[in-house]
Amino acid sequence: MTPCVSVIIPTYKRSDYLERAIESVLKQSYQAIEIVVVDDNAPDSYVRAETEAKMLAYENDSRVTYNRNETNLGGALARNEGVARASGDYITFLDDDDIYLPEKITRQVHYMEENGLDLSFTDVRIHDTADTLVDFRHHPYVTNLANDELLKNHLLHHLTPTASYMFKKEALHTIGGFDNVAMGQEFMLMLKAIEQGLTIGYLPEANVIQYIHDGERISVGANKLAKERELFAFKQTYFPQLSRAERRYVTFRHHAVMAVAGKRSGYMRITATHLLKALVTSPYNCVRELVSHTRKLRQGNG
Repeated sequence: MTPCVSVIIPTYKRSDYLERAIESVLKQSYQAIEIVVVDDNAPDSYVRAETEAKMLAYENDSRVTYNRNETNLGGALARNEGVARASGDYITFLDDDDIYLPEKITRQVHYMEENGLDLSFTDVRIHDTADTLVDFRHHPYVTNLANDELLKNHLLHHLTPTASYMFKKEALHTIGGFDNVAMGQEFMLMLKAIEQGLTIGYLPEANVIQYIHDGERISVGANKLAKERELFAFKQTYFPQLSRAERRYVTFRHHAVMAVAGKRSGYMRITATHLLKALVTSPYNCVRELVSHTRKLRQGNG
């Protein structure tokens, strides 16, 4: 029998984009799907009313289920709510403002089935609101799928984002789903999957487009900066398992992320401070990451 794939779409204050996300799943070449929309807007809010109005278009589509949370749960718990309601053999995720390209599910299911995997992850294209490619997340450093090697690569580079994941449903239930953290939800989920011994594979294809826009996000502001510091402190507990060069790279990456987050948030003093720290920590990695980013954009446009 053809495995069914459940696509979990949590939605919060983005009803204008939700239809685009749903339609990208309905247009998949893979037909055995169900879409689980989890409305995390406050019940008495205007955005809940707007979302309900948009979902009327799918009320007679058996492939789409619409679930309203009684209170705002946040991204992690809203995704877990979707997982609890999913009936598919495999589970994937899509943010309400992003899209799947038509072959995403077909390619990933076949890869999972052929290799007997509990979890797989892929590359991702990142576009701006003009649909221009601004980043291309791939993982060329993943050459060994042993879990101890995946752990190192995850600590160094982040084997994310959530939209690139496909889980066997039983495996996702086994590791307990998402942890209820304000930031780093996808990082922690992959970390649990690795440490609890799931069989994991990497499919080097980009069939997801993740959009960067000016809507409400947790990726800017003081909250972003505070959570990045927390995540770095957490990673430091793994430093005994890393080489000196790997520890240096994790430290460099933290400062680079803080510099970018500071710039996006308008905190130019923080940007300058962490740019300097990134340069001092590893001038080599500063140059290498700049070159790598240019190459990724060329590859993504190729």
